[in-house]
Formats: sequence, C-alpha cells, structure tokens
Amino acid sequence: MMQSQPPANGASALLARIESVLALLSGLSLGAIMLIVVADVAMRYVFAAPLSWSYNLIGLYLMVAVFFFALSDTLHNHGHIAIDIFQHQIPHRPRHLALAVGYLLSTVLMALIGWQAWLRLKSAYLNDDRIAAVIPWPTWVAYFIVAAGCLVMTLRCVYRTFGHAASGLTGRDLVETPPPPETEPQAGEGAE
Repeated sequence: MMQSQPPANGASALLARIESVLALLSGLSLGAIMLIVVADVAMRYVFAAPLSWSYNLIGLYLMVAVFFFALSDTLHNHGHIAIDIFQHQIPHRPRHLALAVGYLLSTVLMALIGWQAWLRLKSAYLNDDRIAAVIPWPTWVAYFIVAAGCLVMTLRCVYRTFGHAASGLTGRDLVETPPPPETEPQAGEGAE
C-alpha cells in the first residue's frame, strides 16, 4: 500500500529552493571541470603547453563544490544510498522515532564539520592563506564552499529530525519519506 506524502511545508520549500541553487552551482562546477580537462588535454598534447593552473583550480574549488553543493539536495530528493528494503515493514511510530535519532546524529556530525570549516575559513581569510602554486589561489574559498554546503545540509537534517520526531509522536506522516523500493520488474527486465 502506497502512503501519500505530506505536503511540503514552508521550511522545506525554502530549503529546497536553496538546495536547487546549490545543485545548479554543483552542476556548473562539474561542467567547468569537464571543459577545463578537455582544454588541458588539448593544450598538453596538441600544443605541448598544458594549463598550469587547471589541477589546482579543479582540486581546490570545483571538486569541493561538486560534492558539498549537491549534498543537501541529494538528501532532499532521497538520492543517497539507503538500505530500505525492510523500512516499510517497521511500524510507523518506531520507524519515525528511529529516523529522528539518526537525523539528530547526522545533524550533530554535519554541524561539527561545518563549524570546523567555518573556523578554518576565518583563519584562512584573516591570514590571507594561499596555496603554493603558479597561481596562489586563496584557500578560504574552499572552506567557504564546505561551510555553506554543511550549513544547508545541517538545516535539512534539523528539519528531518523534528519532522520524524513529530511523525513518530503523532502517528501521522509530517515529513517526506522515500518511496518504497520497486520490487516489480520494469518493462524489459526479466522478460522472456
């Protein structure tokens, strides 16, 4: 039996808009990585003049943006790996209360990572820390990306913590849950 999803509330909708912007930035960063790598390979093997800055730009900023800017949007859309085969077999209240505990622990972990990124961001910015390379890229930008991604992820985890706790206490679905796993073969799968 398919449970209907509760309507998204204002907090979730606002977070979803922020997550969409960050996911767009993540996608643009991935596109930039592909273009820079193609240009670097072409310059290296056609003109014997590789881009000296490409490795540092990709490693310091773009890869960090691809990961941390997509993190919360992926959680919101239930895209993280989950072993949920038996989740819908667990009674409603214990399932939501267990998810509330899990999201509470996730909130603490993401907040700690974000806090450490913020401390390093402040230090790197105040000290004007830069990498030792042909182009001395500032390091605070990478810490900013980590801190921003962790902040939004922490907010999503806080929302889920309270949503699952309220769902467990009231007995009603008050927060979005992932759809049940597909167990029926799709068209073309296993057809004989």
